[in-house]
Amino acid sequence: MEMQKNLSAELPHQPAQSFWAALKDAIAGSEADYTSIPLKRAILLLAVPMILELVMESTFAVVDIYFVGKLGASAVATVGLTETYLFLLYSIAMGLAMAVTAIVARRIGEKNREEAGKAAVQSIFLAVLCSVPFSIAGLFFAKDLLKLMGGDAWAIEEGYRYTQWMLGGNAIIVLLFVINAIFRGGGDAAIAMRVLWIANGINIVLVPVLINGLGPFPALGIQGAAIATSIGRGTGVIIQLWALFRSGKHIQVKLSQVYWDAKVALGIIKTSLGGVGQMIVSMTSWIFLMRILSDVGSEAVAGSTIALRIMMFTLMPAWGLSNAAATLVGQNLGAGHAERAESSVWKIGVYNMVFLVGVSAIYFFYNESLVKIFSDDPQVIRIGAEWLRILSYSYFVYGWWMVSVQAFNGAGDTKTPTKINVVFFWLIQIPLCYLLAVKLNWAHSGVFWGVFVSETSVGLFTLWLFSKGKWKTVKV
Repeated sequence: MEMQKNLSAELPHQPAQSFWAALKDAIAGSEADYTSIPLKRAILLLAVPMILELVMESTFAVVDIYFVGKLGASAVATVGLTETYLFLLYSIAMGLAMAVTAIVARRIGEKNREEAGKAAVQSIFLAVLCSVPFSIAGLFFAKDLLKLMGGDAWAIEEGYRYTQWMLGGNAIIVLLFVINAIFRGGGDAAIAMRVLWIANGINIVLVPVLINGLGPFPALGIQGAAIATSIGRGTGVIIQLWALFRSGKHIQVKLSQVYWDAKVALGIIKTSLGGVGQMIVSMTSWIFLMRILSDVGSEAVAGSTIALRIMMFTLMPAWGLSNAAATLVGQNLGAGHAERAESSVWKIGVYNMVFLVGVSAIYFFYNESLVKIFSDDPQVIRIGAEWLRILSYSYFVYGWWMVSVQAFNGAGDTKTPTKINVVFFWLIQIPLCYLLAVKLNWAHSGVFWGVFVSETSVGLFTLWLFSKGKWKTVKV
């Protein structure tokens, strides 16, 4: 209601209909110029489809772990261990996505759609190239990868098929990330939303069918979850490509632009290095933490994996708002409106903080109830609930961290968050978690408290650095 009142105040000529008209436009897709319309309306038009897009993504993650959880702690642990390698993939895909969002947004802000289209094509080529090493590793070394991460006998002998599918078909995951980043950078957030809803809607339908079997479909166990993901997201990529060439309101690619352009590709690579770096730092930090947890036991990995999925679900609206900040920063810097870019970040930060205060309350009072949805193992429930409770103490700080990081990335300054992550994740988080979990024998609790300290600190520091304003001078 507060956003409705604010929006109505900004558009006095449409006091009764402004909010609902903007909401309708946000879902349907708008051709509005985000560098000139009222700022709260621009936030609404971008944030609503981005939130809905990521809510569906997180809904799938929760549904997936719900059905896999019925197969036992080892199956959940297999998903968690596989995701440690997928996190490396995500770091590359998300780093590339950050770069293409920043570049496309800047070109759209400059009213240069031809160059925006060129950047889109080259980013797709780069996405395919990045996926090849992971496909080879997943197809031929799945058991070795699980063994390296401390997987138990069931994970290595049965769960490896899940790893093969997820890593072997990783190209569709990378493409889904990158092409939706193109749409978001261009301001076509509604297209990105619809693609993910279709892709993950298919996933959600197929996951229980392929895991448990139904009618002519045999029960495939844990690999059924991976096959469902591949089918759903593969369908999403096909729709993305069609939309990119045919139906974008702000950005469209022409067939004449489909060729390798080394100069444009190199520019994307240079901009993405910081993004890839910041994600690799944070993701590899998580790999070390999972390795520590795997020594504690499969229950610790399973409880942490369930808690992570719950976190992903509740954070997605906040990430949607943060992604809106990246687009607004990029487009407004391109249009020469630096102060408007900064104002958008502070407004979105307040919205994020309020939302995550509410989430923190749910984590504090209902942590066990949330984990019980996905497991009936008392030890798994206790471990997962403990992490959610610890997170509740300062979860709202993450909202400011997410927005400020995306502001840097939207401006094309992907190097600053990388440097911050090296200090807070590699030099503080990993040693601290190891000290608490292993040396002081706090086990999984040591990991959780180490994460709490390091990630609360990085959130406050990143916001302070953003307030200094040097990101406004970055060129891409």
